[in-house]
Amino acid sequence: MKQTVLEFFRRGMVACGFGPLILAVLYLVLEQRVGLETLTVRQVCLGIFSLSALAFLAGGMNVVYQIERLPLMAAIAIHGGVLYVSYLATYLLNDWLEWGMTPVLIFSAIFVLGYLGIWAVIYSTTRRNTERLNARLREKQQAGDKG
Repeated sequence: MKQTVLEFFRRGMVACGFGPLILAVLYLVLEQRVGLETLTVRQVCLGIFSLSALAFLAGGMNVVYQIERLPLMAAIAIHGGVLYVSYLATYLLNDWLEWGMTPVLIFSAIFVLGYLGIWAVIYSTTRRNTERLNARLREKQQAGDKG
């Protein structure tokens, strides 16, 4: 357990440095798309702190997949649930998402579709790589049986 917690913090610390970088890109996009011209010191600080915390948590949460006792579907549910709550809280806290049923439902639908899309890519990539590895193993076994 101690190893898992340490790995969570290690991964989180590596990822949290990307929070301000992501925020800078976000603010540049907002400037171009909606004409955002000025930000208060509070907005900038809140954005930096919240995106750093979000990146820390998102980076650290990947350790859930290393817990061998945890079934894969449970790990996916925990990972997805924590990320959903964290992203939603960050968006609401920074006023990037309006408070209300409709905006939260739209955000939720986009999050779920994005999360499922990412998992579909991971699954297909892993499956393809596994099939290639199994084919190589069969070739080596056949070559060994002949020799």
